[in-house]
Amino acid sequence: MPGPLLPGLPSGPPPGTSPVPPPSAPSGLPSGLSSGLSSGLSSGVPAGLLSGWGAGGLSGLSPGQPLHVAGPDGPWEQVHDQLAGQGHALVHTTWGQWLTAALLDPGLRSLLGRDWPRYRQTAAPAGRLRFAVSRMVLKHTAAAVLQVPADALDLAYRPGGRPHLRGLAEAEVSLAHTDELIVVGISRSGPIGVDAEPVTRRPSFELLHPYVCTPDEAAELAALGEDERALRLLHLWTLKEAYTKALGHGMRRRFSAVGFRRDEQGRTVLAGEPDGVARWILATHLVHGRYLVSSARRPPQEIESASRPAPHPLEEAGLPPAATLGWQLPGSSGAQPT
Repeated sequence: MPGPLLPGLPSGPPPGTSPVPPPSAPSGLPSGLSSGLSSGLSSGVPAGLLSGWGAGGLSGLSPGQPLHVAGPDGPWEQVHDQLAGQGHALVHTTWGQWLTAALLDPGLRSLLGRDWPRYRQTAAPAGRLRFAVSRMVLKHTAAAVLQVPADALDLAYRPGGRPHLRGLAEAEVSLAHTDELIVVGISRSGPIGVDAEPVTRRPSFELLHPYVCTPDEAAELAALGEDERALRLLHLWTLKEAYTKALGHGMRRRFSAVGFRRDEQGRTVLAGEPDGVARWILATHLVHGRYLVSSARRPPQEIESASRPAPHPLEEAGLPPAATLGWQLPGSSGAQPT
């Protein structure tokens, strides 16, 4: 029998680690929901909740841990090798580790390219530097795996805000950041999405579950204790945001329309997919002992055949996402957050 939707959950931050500062809530939520996601922050996670988070991630597929890169000088060999061997790579760092490079790089304008005006127009100095660093990390990651100079890459954005490398259709990228953490995903097997949240964030189940959970997910979470329920809801959030970012829809798509389940091998899969026919590889990792990092990506391309299963309803390309679901975020253009 398949297990529950999510496995046993993560002890608090490692000894000597300072508490994570309160993060800002994602933009684009319906009115009143931002406070529900960011309220109730604690300084740590109760002991025992993180015990099920093994080195291979939560999907059971062992797709490779996110690789830490402390600056523009790398090391990049592991990143290149991970993409060459698995078709994708995940990189994480902190914006402070790249801050000196951003401040001192005489070629920053050339490196940022079309993002330079947005960088210059960002009023807050900290926000401006975080923006520059996140784009530096993305471009240096892509440059390392594609074996090209970072400033030769042209980063652009599709409708909805999804970043892409112009002229390089064979490589898909995704970007996420929260607090000081920056995560970049790059894939050569198709779309990829990444998301990250601090494990200390305590989302309000009562406020958010109609927007985040399917009925089955909500029922399962409702039966849990408060601490475990909050952490599993946060896990669901990161998975669903990573998946919808991979689709290019981001938070324009109602998360409660996307369901996950555990298959017979204990892997997290889309609720509508039969066992053994997963069309998305989903994984979550614990980074620095205090961040959940989730990714969603396509597996390597398989030979098309008449027996290929029909597209999952959420992936059918017809009406735009908001029209398909009949849900438009109030006061939002539906842009995908990065």
